Amino acid sequence: MRLQPVDARDVAARIVELAVGSPAGRVTDIAGPVVYEMGQLVRDYLSATGKRRLTVPMPLPGKAGKAYRDGRNLTLDGDHGARTWEEFLADR
Repeated sequence: MRLQPVDARDVAARIVELAVGSPAGRVTDIAGPVVYEMGQLVRDYLSATGKRRLTVPMPLPGKAGKAYRDGRNLTLDGDHGARTWEEFLADR
Protein backbone atom coordinates (compact mmCIF):
# COMPACT_ATOMS: atom_id res chain seq x y z
CA MET A 1 0.00 0.00 0.00
CA ARG A 2 1.27 3.45 -0.89
CA LEU A 3 0.36 6.60 1.03
CA GLN A 4 0.99 10.34 0.80
CA PRO A 5 1.08 11.67 4.37
CA VAL A 6 0.32 15.38 4.50
CA ASP A 7 1.32 17.58 7.40
CA ALA A 8 -1.48 19.18 9.41
CA ARG A 9 0.19 22.60 9.03
CA ASP A 10 0.03 22.31 5.24
CA VAL A 11 -3.66 21.40 5.47
CA ALA A 12 -4.35 24.29 7.87
CA ALA A 13 -2.61 26.77 5.56
CA ARG A 14 -4.69 25.50 2.65
CA ILE A 15 -7.93 25.87 4.61
CA VAL A 16 -7.05 29.45 5.58
CA GLU A 17 -6.18 30.25 1.96
CA LEU A 18 -9.55 28.93 0.82
CA ALA A 19 -11.48 30.57 3.66
CA VAL A 20 -10.19 34.08 2.97
CA GLY A 21 -10.28 33.73 -0.81
CA SER A 22 -13.13 34.01 -3.24
CA PRO A 23 -15.65 31.15 -3.44
CA ALA A 24 -13.95 28.35 -5.33
CA GLY A 25 -16.45 25.50 -5.44
CA ARG A 26 -14.82 22.08 -5.55
CA VAL A 27 -11.07 22.53 -5.18
CA THR A 28 -8.30 20.05 -5.91
CA ASP A 29 -7.32 17.64 -3.17
CA ILE A 30 -4.16 18.19 -1.16
CA ALA A 31 -1.69 15.45 -0.29
CA GLY A 32 1.84 15.12 0.96
CA PRO A 33 4.74 15.86 -1.38
CA VAL A 34 6.10 12.29 -1.47
CA VAL A 35 4.54 8.86 -2.00
CA TYR A 36 5.71 6.22 0.49
CA GLU A 37 5.20 2.51 0.90
CA MET A 38 3.36 1.69 4.14
CA GLY A 39 6.23 -0.53 5.29
CA GLN A 40 8.66 2.38 4.92
CA LEU A 41 6.45 4.64 7.05
CA VAL A 42 6.20 2.02 9.79
CA ARG A 43 9.96 1.34 9.80
CA ASP A 44 10.77 5.06 9.85
CA TYR A 45 8.35 5.68 12.73
CA LEU A 46 9.70 2.80 14.79
CA SER A 47 13.27 3.96 14.20
CA ALA A 48 12.47 7.59 15.09
CA THR A 49 10.75 6.56 18.32
CA GLY A 50 13.43 4.05 19.29
CA LYS A 51 11.01 1.15 19.25
CA ARG A 52 11.69 -2.32 17.97
CA ARG A 53 8.74 -4.32 16.71
CA LEU A 54 8.31 -7.26 14.43
CA THR A 55 6.49 -6.14 11.29
CA VAL A 56 4.61 -8.49 9.05
CA PRO A 57 3.25 -7.41 5.67
CA MET A 58 -0.48 -8.02 5.39
CA PRO A 59 -2.35 -7.53 2.14
CA LEU A 60 -5.63 -5.66 2.37
CA PRO A 61 -8.29 -7.86 0.76
CA GLY A 62 -11.37 -6.95 -1.22
CA LYS A 63 -12.34 -3.91 -3.24
CA ALA A 64 -10.69 -1.49 -0.82
CA GLY A 65 -7.44 -3.44 -1.03
CA LYS A 66 -7.56 -3.41 -4.81
CA ALA A 67 -8.17 0.35 -4.82
CA TYR A 68 -5.13 0.91 -2.60
CA ARG A 69 -2.98 -1.43 -4.68
CA ASP A 70 -4.03 0.46 -7.81
CA GLY A 71 -3.03 3.76 -6.16
CA ARG A 72 -6.52 5.25 -6.29
CA ASN A 73 -5.94 6.82 -2.87
CA LEU A 74 -3.03 8.93 -4.18
CA THR A 75 -3.20 12.55 -5.27
CA LEU A 76 -0.54 12.69 -7.95
CA ASP A 77 -1.97 15.56 -9.98
CA GLY A 78 -3.51 17.64 -7.18
CA ASP A 79 -1.96 20.12 -4.78
CA HIS A 80 0.85 19.02 -2.50
CA GLY A 81 2.03 20.18 0.89
CA ALA A 82 5.65 21.06 1.47
CA ARG A 83 6.61 19.18 4.64
CA THR A 84 7.87 15.64 4.16
CA TRP A 85 7.53 12.61 6.40
CA GLU A 86 11.26 12.81 7.17
CA GLU A 87 10.91 16.42 8.31
CA PHE A 88 7.93 15.49 10.47
CA LEU A 89 9.88 12.70 12.16
CA ALA A 90 12.95 14.89 12.68
CA ASP A 91 10.82 17.34 14.70
CA ARG A 92 9.46 14.63 17.01
